[in-house]
Amino acid sequence: MSASSSSPEPKPSMAFAAFLKRLHFYIGVFVGPFMLVATLSGVVYALTPQIEDSLYAHALHTDSRGSAMSLQAQIQRAQASAGPGLSVAAVRPAPREGDTTRVMFSDPGFGPSEHRALFVDPVSGEIRGDMKVYGTSGVLPLRTWIDQFHRGLLLGDIGRIYSELAASWLWVAALGGLVLWAVRRRRQSRERGNVRRWHATTGVWLLLGLLFFSATGLTWSQYAGDNIGVLRAYYGWSTPSVATSLGKSAAMPMPVGEHAEHHIHMAPMAQASMVDAALFDSILASARGAHIDAAKVEIRPSTSSDKAWVVSEIDRNWPTQVDAVSIDPQTLEVVDHVRFSEYSLPAKLTRWGIDAHMGVLFGLANQLVLVVFASGLAVMVVMGYVMWWRRRPTLSLARNQQATLLNLWRSLTPGAQWALILAALSIGFALPVLGVSLLGFIILDSLLGYRKAVSRCVEGKV
Repeated sequence: MSASSSSPEPKPSMAFAAFLKRLHFYIGVFVGPFMLVATLSGVVYALTPQIEDSLYAHALHTDSRGSAMSLQAQIQRAQASAGPGLSVAAVRPAPREGDTTRVMFSDPGFGPSEHRALFVDPVSGEIRGDMKVYGTSGVLPLRTWIDQFHRGLLLGDIGRIYSELAASWLWVAALGGLVLWAVRRRRQSRERGNVRRWHATTGVWLLLGLLFFSATGLTWSQYAGDNIGVLRAYYGWSTPSVATSLGKSAAMPMPVGEHAEHHIHMAPMAQASMVDAALFDSILASARGAHIDAAKVEIRPSTSSDKAWVVSEIDRNWPTQVDAVSIDPQTLEVVDHVRFSEYSLPAKLTRWGIDAHMGVLFGLANQLVLVVFASGLAVMVVMGYVMWWRRRPTLSLARNQQATLLNLWRSLTPGAQWALILAALSIGFALPVLGVSLLGFIILDSLLGYRKAVSRCVEGKV
């Protein structure tokens, strides 16, 4: 006895909506928890700038006022405090009066992309903080923990599958929900005030935000993100980087990703330990002369004698200031200059999308919008579980005779069947986690359908 012979099959005109409804149900039940965790941790992450500014106020700010010491003097104070054997990986001069200078060191005891940061009072030279920071963005400990939990549940690369699963299915759930909402409106449903109606209406209002979360979240993902990177590189949409090679053998600059702060390693210790602290002032002056005029900049020493130093703007608020120059430390001449205004439109949109996803593009307004949309998604997930609980399977099989995904697929026209197959294969290839989980849904759904059919056969109902 096959499961297909005992499950009701709708007419072809309604089979697609029924198929979406069944798939929407599986997304909600099995992917919903991951969406909920990603959403709630994302809300906390969006609120961390103000929290960190208060929590680490002593390290980030100072009451000292007056003429600032040279970068050389500040770096030497940091080196003396850090002790021998550590190399300067990057320096971020105090952007404003009352802020501290951040000197980041490579530490052999730290993990990938982690650095030891000393926060120096630019006026008095006092070391006001000493803590671990993450990535070239220099994320502080609190946000590092939240960020790693949000992306991978603190489980490393294996944990990143959870967030990729959530991002991969979010756009499918959002668009599928929109279709189901439209079908119900066309049927002129008169339901008022029930959970289903609120769930659907909330989804429609949040649609654009959910699609944005999904698209930008996928650029961070482990497998789909790599595919997106390949696609962008193929079409020349990658973010350009400055060339750093000196001499006739200079190589072409390589594009970098907007998430480079999560995995780029800074200067190796053996080479960076030879950096002359006095060069930082001259390099910064040269960069200022080349119109690197943002208040927030980062100076990275070269990794070898045949490489240039890099000075980058790191202000990702609006208007975005992320220009970068490479400078020959011997001649102080500009080797290469990359301007954000010259980025391709896709590269600009990607940069803005990532920064908006992180809540930094428009400051507090950006954070509040993220909180509203993320909270709305969390409420939708909860409402979805409330609906499932009210209509959950019971011992009575009569209430649980929905057609399986395969049965519904068979009810479609041949053209629609092939369209679904091609779409599933294409999307599954581009988004591997979605593809594997979709296969799991189909297998589970078929097993459940077969079990129901066997049970009805045993009971003499077939």
